[in-house]
Amino acid sequence: MDPYDGEGVGSGGEERESLMMLCRVPSRTKILERNKYLKRLIYDSDVVCVDMFRMKRNLFFLLCEKLQNKGLLRNRSDVSVEEQVAMFLHIIGHNVRSRVIRTHFFRSTQTINRYFYEVLHAIGELQREYIKPPKADTSNVIKRNPRFPPFFDNCIGAIDGTHIHASPPTNESAAFRGRKGYPTQNVLTAVDFKLRFLYILAGWEGSAHDALVLKDAIEREDGIPLSEGKYYLADAGYSTRPGFISPFRGVRYHLKEFSNNLPLTDKELFNHRHSSLRTTIERAFGALKNRFKILTSRPFFPYPKQVEIVMACCIIHNFIITHINGPDSFVPTIEKIENADENDIEEAPTSTYRRRNNKMRESGLLLEII
Repeated sequence: MDPYDGEGVGSGGEERESLMMLCRVPSRTKILERNKYLKRLIYDSDVVCVDMFRMKRNLFFLLCEKLQNKGLLRNRSDVSVEEQVAMFLHIIGHNVRSRVIRTHFFRSTQTINRYFYEVLHAIGELQREYIKPPKADTSNVIKRNPRFPPFFDNCIGAIDGTHIHASPPTNESAAFRGRKGYPTQNVLTAVDFKLRFLYILAGWEGSAHDALVLKDAIEREDGIPLSEGKYYLADAGYSTRPGFISPFRGVRYHLKEFSNNLPLTDKELFNHRHSSLRTTIERAFGALKNRFKILTSRPFFPYPKQVEIVMACCIIHNFIITHINGPDSFVPTIEKIENADENDIEEAPTSTYRRRNNKMRESGLLLEII
């Protein structure tokens, strides 16, 4: 069964015509065209590889090598590991259906589906290697910025939920319709300050409240990792509790709210610093959805596979963040997330004397509140 064939798919006549045209192509020609297509996508340039597979060539080959060396994928008589991974990345990167892959790779729908699920399972087996609990040490992002230590030294990351398009069973669709107006799954994640996912809990209905999903994550045997004396930053949708610190309610919080006025009270100052650090998780979500368009459109898979796909996308994201050298074009800037440049806020025109007094005042306010 083609997981992409469902509502919105072209007519049966178009499908048959496309298949007949594919079958009329001689086998030798298919092989030559397939190899030419793969060569152009993988070997020609990083630009093409990033555009089609969402990563540079060195990372693509590293991923294929890792999956092969671990015995998770192997070359078949007519389908290499590289082609298997290429078809998978093409699908999740662009949310295309198997008929598109079929015409480019000259493969049957059955073959495409089989290798899609094999690669999906193989990526899932990398979870323990790339989804790791946070380290107890203070992040360099905090240590190297004089605005944060010692007040946030025990902060190990940020948590939040994000809504991913879902196609649940018809008789359950009402539970998946939340504030978005269309069916979604509510995915809870924890992220460190290098934009790596530390924990993912996917599968909850879109109508579920974030606090309920967090409660489930805490109570699970394999739940969100918590350490004595350490905490995650959370937004106002969560309550402050051991292991989680939320901002003060009823006062300014988002960075863009401080674009024209510096913090005036101790609570505003805390919220400003809290928001500055918590943009990490918004940037991680942005990178994930920019890179994998399958997460931003209605999926055509059985619901359990939709949950696995979310996990696989997070694992590949961490793989790329771990091994990439240089900037990642899929990661949005802080300015794009908050629509404000916090560096401009911090360097607002003021005299040296006033800057020194402001820093002394801010330190005193933060010491009183943390």
